Amino acid sequence: MVYKLTLVLIAAALAAPAQIFKITKEQLLELTAANPYPRFENGRPKVPDEMLEKVRGLTVEEVWGILPAKGYRNQYEGGWQILHPEKKLVGRAVTAMFMPLRPDLNDLLLQDLKRMSHRGAAHQWVIDQLQPGDVMVVDMFGKEEGGSVVGDNLATSIKSATVNGGLVVDGAIRDLEGIHPIDMGVYYRHATPSAIAEVTLTGYNVPVNIGKATVLPGDIVFGDRTGIYFIPPQFAKEIVDRAEETHIHDEWTKAKFLSGRYKSSDLYPRPKDPALLKEYEEYKAKKMGK
Repeated sequence: MVYKLTLVLIAAALAAPAQIFKITKEQLLELTAANPYPRFENGRPKVPDEMLEKVRGLTVEEVWGILPAKGYRNQYEGGWQILHPEKKLVGRAVTAMFMPLRPDLNDLLLQDLKRMSHRGAAHQWVIDQLQPGDVMVVDMFGKEEGGSVVGDNLATSIKSATVNGGLVVDGAIRDLEGIHPIDMGVYYRHATPSAIAEVTLTGYNVPVNIGKATVLPGDIVFGDRTGIYFIPPQFAKEIVDRAEETHIHDEWTKAKFLSGRYKSSDLYPRPKDPALLKEYEEYKAKKMGK
């Protein structure tokens, strides 16, 4: 379904010069109409840095506690290789879609790049558009051999452009030994010695699917050791606010368990004893400044 929607959007832009493989600002505004935050010049949602920092304190379970109940059941994907598992990945999605190479389709791409006076490969053009706080999200349809969107040089370029952003690729990376020292969140399926080959860039800042997840440009990318959530911006504040209460609950509950006086069923998921429940509610109110 996502591929069909993306191809329709690409087709709608065919008549516009230098718009073959990306949608218009108006289409992007329509796609992300629920976004409550400012936008980049091209219409991509720009979730504020302060909100991104609050998201950094989340866990995927806390995001899971909100999105499925809102009907957003296809925003998570697991099963990754993770460059730095100890490092959370948080940023604004810039999407890129690739398909297996077809010469006539690829010729259109090359013409488009030529009109834009781009001298490098197509995936480099996407990297050149990245800004601080971005995460490059690449639908490489799981490709291993020839599916390496970056090696150590281009990974360094992504780090330089995004500062504290990163890369998600449903495909491969190469030069893993060279990439590993880079302090950047990278989620990938395969590591391979082969360079990128036999693929065509067919979408930039369009809807893509990453495994089981549907991703729109400007989604908040949130990755930890478990996997990655692609959070629609309109739910960020609610998720962060709910997580604050969860953190307070967990802090109080764990402290009680560590006292050695309670069984799991006494406290979890909620205190059974009215006096303990009252104690918890008072603790929560104090922590939340109420």
